[in-house]
Amino acid sequence: MPSIDLRRYEVKKVTNNAVRLGSEPSILDLLNRDISFGSKELSDKRKEYLYLELGSLLQAGINLKSSLDLVTADQKKEKDKKLFVAIQQSVLNGSTLSLALKESGQFSLYEVFSLQIGEETGKIIEVLTDLARYYQNKIKQRRKIVSALTYPCIVMASSLGAVFFMLKFIVPMFGDVFRRFGGHLPWITEKIINISKALEDNFYKGFILTVLIAIALFTFRNSLKFKRVLSKMVLKIPVVGNLVQKIYLARFCNSMRLLINARLPLLKAIALIRQMINYYPIESALLIIEDDIMKGKTLYQSMQQFGIFPAKMIQLVKVGEETNQLDYFFAKISEQYIEEVEYKTSTLSSAMEPLIIIFLGFIVGIILISMYLPLFQMSNSFQ
Repeated sequence: MPSIDLRRYEVKKVTNNAVRLGSEPSILDLLNRDISFGSKELSDKRKEYLYLELGSLLQAGINLKSSLDLVTADQKKEKDKKLFVAIQQSVLNGSTLSLALKESGQFSLYEVFSLQIGEETGKIIEVLTDLARYYQNKIKQRRKIVSALTYPCIVMASSLGAVFFMLKFIVPMFGDVFRRFGGHLPWITEKIINISKALEDNFYKGFILTVLIAIALFTFRNSLKFKRVLSKMVLKIPVVGNLVQKIYLARFCNSMRLLINARLPLLKAIALIRQMINYYPIESALLIIEDDIMKGKTLYQSMQQFGIFPAKMIQLVKVGEETNQLDYFFAKISEQYIEEVEYKTSTLSSAMEPLIIIFLGFIVGIILISMYLPLFQMSNSFQ
């Protein structure tokens, strides 16, 4: 098998804009920058494809230039092709792959630092494989959650739509008929008619209020106060709070595993993950943990002061630190949490379906009974 051409991975003397592991000021400058998410970054699916293809081609003995040629030629979308052409051109001009990805502005520092460590240690293939596996697991987890919750959400939306239709159109029609006949209406019928009237009178006010709340949430979604309040509210929701916590703990552990396995110093790994985790309880905890480690505390000792980290996880981290196998234990914790999330999501989906149907069937039943009770009373009065 031909040898892999790693000459392009050599770290060159570059300008201040380059990422240099040996230059402490430039690293601190990078760590202080925010990692962009959303439309500015390449999608997880495209990242998975890029790392999987590059890792496989390099493993097969193809050099980086030819690997990038093949990856670029396989792109169907013009936007993706332009991005990969720019990366390829940057590498041809002498940049490392990690620097080329950083200059594109569509990759996180998490990936840039991991690849840089791989380049400098000669483990670029292992890092690419790890990154591909990371995004595979992330996509797989998201798909399972979406798949498990799609049907219950569709059932709930359609059922709520049916209830809204009945309250907005059917109940007022029956209410007009009852008023013409006069007489005393049953208590439950009066309540349902009042609810329907309140809905009709306040529909546009409610719609405007909902839009304003949505705008406010979108505007303040990145503020620390909003994140703190929202995370506390979510964590207090039965079942859901624990599920959300384990999703982010799994991502945290998987990220730690990858960065530690890439031989990134623990302090820098925590600083990077703090910027990319985007979950306030872990984000705020890592800020204090980072400071504690600089003061000489171990990772597990600092983690003990935060309730977001389970006791079992802290004990495993302690063993990992004592045996110098943190990456191994973080991998095991991540796998365990991913399995728990998948199981709980599946269980929650199975439990939600009948509960939603029963609850909304109960609501629809009450509305129908309240509408038919006056009809029964009127039929009895005619006899």
